Amino acid sequence: IDALTIKKDEPSAEVNVEKVLTAGGDAPTVSNENSAENPTEKPKEGEEKETTKSEISLLQKLLHSGLVNSKSDIEVLRKDPSSPLHSAKSFEALHLKPELLKGVYAMGFNAPSKIQETALPILLADPPCNMIAQSQSGTGKTAAFVLTMLSRVDITQRHPQCLCLAPTYELALQIGDVTKEMSKHMGGLGIIYAVRGERVARGERLDSHIIIGTPGTVMDWAFKLRVFDVKKIRVFVLDEADVMISLQGHQDQSYRLQKALSPDCQMLLFSATYDADVMSFAEKIIPNDPFIIKLRREEESLDNIKQFYIECSSQREKFKALSNIYGAISIGQSMIFCATRRTASDLAEFMKSEGHAVGLLSGELPIEMRASIIKRFRDGKEKVLITTNVSARGIDVEQVTVVVNFDLPLTMDYKPDCETYLHRIGRTGRFGKNGIAINFVDGRSMATLKHIEKHFGRKIAKLDADDLDEIEKITT
Repeated sequence: IDALTIKKDEPSAEVNVEKVLTAGGDAPTVSNENSAENPTEKPKEGEEKETTKSEISLLQKLLHSGLVNSKSDIEVLRKDPSSPLHSAKSFEALHLKPELLKGVYAMGFNAPSKIQETALPILLADPPCNMIAQSQSGTGKTAAFVLTMLSRVDITQRHPQCLCLAPTYELALQIGDVTKEMSKHMGGLGIIYAVRGERVARGERLDSHIIIGTPGTVMDWAFKLRVFDVKKIRVFVLDEADVMISLQGHQDQSYRLQKALSPDCQMLLFSATYDADVMSFAEKIIPNDPFIIKLRREEESLDNIKQFYIECSSQREKFKALSNIYGAISIGQSMIFCATRRTASDLAEFMKSEGHAVGLLSGELPIEMRASIIKRFRDGKEKVLITTNVSARGIDVEQVTVVVNFDLPLTMDYKPDCETYLHRIGRTGRFGKNGIAINFVDGRSMATLKHIEKHFGRKIAKLDADDLDEIEKITT
């Protein structure tokens, strides 16, 4: 008995989500099992931890407050392929409640996005249909499932009727923002957040119409505290399925919740990716021959991007080459990719000393700060965005004319990363415009460049950084 040590649990911080949202302030970052994964191994000095799927997803949500013009075609798989599909070119065609239509227009949605055109007539049809949909942030999918929940809810019935699961606290709050904004003309609607820090008493009966939360807390509320009846849920939404399956335990919790729902509950699953793991998870969660909406992959073309390389034997030579490039040609906005945080930081200091307005993006920055830096760059407040490979994942800035690979991209096991190379240089040459990609190579990275050339079947031309006349010609 003397040897026993009784360890008291630290009380978790109370978070009043309602106050956060109504006050219009930034959501606090809460570190718990409902937030993004916390890797146990700290990155080595100068390296960055891998950006998690949930961090990328939140970053995309923060950046895409408006709709993104997706060029991907939509493919719809259904039980009866001969049955005609209806699309809605206007929100009026969906016969929404007047107060809901008013909320949609107040949010700046003038017409349905590409995925909404196809998905909403299916989602709002009677009898309700189940759906699995692939859709990135910015394509209007959050508005689509929020509209579905708000259309199905009966305000006169004071109990939870819609349940929306998100993988993390921060993503749940993002969905809550959209729901509150869209429903602001629906008098009497109640929304509650089932996230860590929100307290309910055992046996208390919730009278809110919509629950938005994370799987662990929703499980506690439903099965341990029994504050709402899962059988009375009419719409079940599982958002960010690809993030959900990457977080430990969320798959099993989601599956158990789904099994407790009534057979006539409408079930919807959304995911940014559509690989085998996601599909296997989706088929378990969404039964009864659901409609499946897939985005055909948007091919990134290299046809209108001029690619060059410059041989540099040292970091100092890279700095000098960069100075010559920016001095010789007129550059609108540009992105420079570096391998490490230290290189990115040194380069930012150098570019500032040369008189450039620079934004520096790295993985140790909080997600909200990263989004703010990208927004400033997108708004033209900085002309140069310097970023590490890790923190560049998932960002898409379209008005870039020049991309510089200060370091060529490598995979985690130090092999040429052709997919990342394509994503990087694809930040330029958008919408048919011409773009320029310049790669700095030394003796060690020349083999990587040759591998990239072979992979894409395209020659990358050599450029002499000391020949200013030659540099000037690359823009013609």
